[in-house]
Amino acid sequence: MAFGCPYEGRVPPERVFEIARALRDFGCEEIGFGDTTGMANPRQVGEFFERASQEVPGVELTAHFHNTRGQALANVVAALDAGVRSFESSFGELGGCPVPRGATGNVASEDLVSMLHEMGYETGIDLARLLACAQAVQELLGRPLGSHLLTAGPIDWTGRAD
Repeated sequence: MAFGCPYEGRVPPERVFEIARALRDFGCEEIGFGDTTGMANPRQVGEFFERASQEVPGVELTAHFHNTRGQALANVVAALDAGVRSFESSFGELGGCPVPRGATGNVASEDLVSMLHEMGYETGIDLARLLACAQAVQELLGRPLGSHLLTAGPIDWTGRAD
């Protein structure tokens, strides 16, 4: 919980970077920073990762955003702008954190990949196959998942309205 804690409130970045430096010194080459409770906002995320790249140089920074308050994709864009290139996600926002009331899962993989592709990023992920897997998971669970792409479908740039 690098950005906020339901028990302690805002988490001081200095404390997070202190732990990250210790992990780097221990030999970690990649460190993930999580917004497990969905308390972060894009400005906070951008400032955090800009500073993180200076506080723990030589380490690949990764991010983990829950969509509890609808900020996950915006937080991804802020982290991208700060240089982060690795993100954790889950089918249809599955998961969640049992601590804060109403917390949802990670940003939906299919929403994330669709957005990245629309922004021109190459992910190496076949969106149609990813979407088919997410659809299968939704059917297996027998309930709607938190994915916008499962509801709206991919963007059709042919100009045909269905």
